[in-house]
This record gives sequence, C-alpha cells and structure tokens, in this order.
Amino acid sequence: MSSKLVLTAFVSLDGVHQGPGSPYEDTRDDFTQGGWTVPYADDDFSVFIAGVFSRVGAFLLGRRTYDIFADYWPRVTDPDNPVAAPLNALPKYVVSSTLTDPSWAHTTVLGPDLPGEVRAVLDRTDGEVQVHGSATLARSLFAEDLVDTLHLVTVPVLLGAGRRLFGEGGLPTAFRHAGGRITSKGVSIQSYERTGRPLYGEFTLPEGA
Repeated sequence: MSSKLVLTAFVSLDGVHQGPGSPYEDTRDDFTQGGWTVPYADDDFSVFIAGVFSRVGAFLLGRRTYDIFADYWPRVTDPDNPVAAPLNALPKYVVSSTLTDPSWAHTTVLGPDLPGEVRAVLDRTDGEVQVHGSATLARSLFAEDLVDTLHLVTVPVLLGAGRRLFGEGGLPTAFRHAGGRITSKGVSIQSYERTGRPLYGEFTLPEGA
C-alpha cells in the first residue's frame, strides 16, 4: 500500500497565501484582508473541492491550519458534507513541536524527522495524503521533494501584502500540467505533477541574423 502527497493551495495573483477563508484565521503581521477567496466561491469551485476530498486517505497539516480546522469542522456533523465527513473520520497527522494532547479524533502528532515521518505515512495510507493550507509545512515539503501533486487555485485579486506561499531559496522543481479549469467567477484551478529538476536552455538568434 502506498500513496502520494497532494497539496491544494490558494493564492492571489500576487502570490499571497495568508488568510484565504476568513478575516480572523490568520492576522499575523497585521494582515487585514483575510477572507479574500469567499466572494469567488461558486458551484464550479464546490465541485472541485468535493472531488479533491473524495480521493483523500489521510490529512497532513501544519499546527496553525490544524487548529483552525479543529475549531470548526468537528461541529459540522452532516455525514454527507464532502469536507467535514472525511476530515472528522480519517487520520490527521500534525507537524508540531508543541501540540501534545490533541482532542480531535484520529489525530497523530508527528516527530521531528519530517521526511521519514511523511514517507511512513505515505507507505501506510490508501488514498491521497492531502495537505491543505499549512504554508510553512508546504515549503518544507517542497524543500524535501515530497510534493507529488500540486493543485494551485489562483484567485483573480491583488492583495499587495500578506505572506506568500513560495519564497526565495526553494528547491528548483519541474512539474507537468495535469489538467485545469476556470470557474464561472474567474478562479484558475490548475493541477501539476512533479517530474524532477527543471531543464534549461538558451534562445539564440537565427543563423545569419
């Protein structure tokens, strides 16, 4: 039994990843524009999200995202809710050095050996191991070459400030475009599969120019 690691990330046109779902979920650095994805939710977006969660076997979350989810989703008890049902029932693995006694059912706190711990989770999971939010964790996973699939959800808004998903110093990585769509409200949802290291070349002038 083996799985793959799938990251779903929401970004603005200028790359901001902070506080997509609520004005209150992440106000670090005096960020006041939280909830910027909400006006762009529509049926197309809902179909995409339901499809993602239908393939999950386990969740891998950073501490901040875990706390946000644990405060909300256990209170959603509809067994037909495509997000709440798997979040409440399936294994959740949290990368944290401070969380010791999680109260959300089916939660395991991972130790400091991130690559080894994640590979062990992948080996024992049937279905995708999914990362949602968790920007700091996501950057660590990219640095360790552990992200197999990236769903990049780009919302047509410029925020001008906020924490970015990608920063300087990341591991150069090439991806193959695996599919995508544009929602009725202009959100670009594109899926990419990791292929390895980037290839490089050089544009040259035509002979005789």
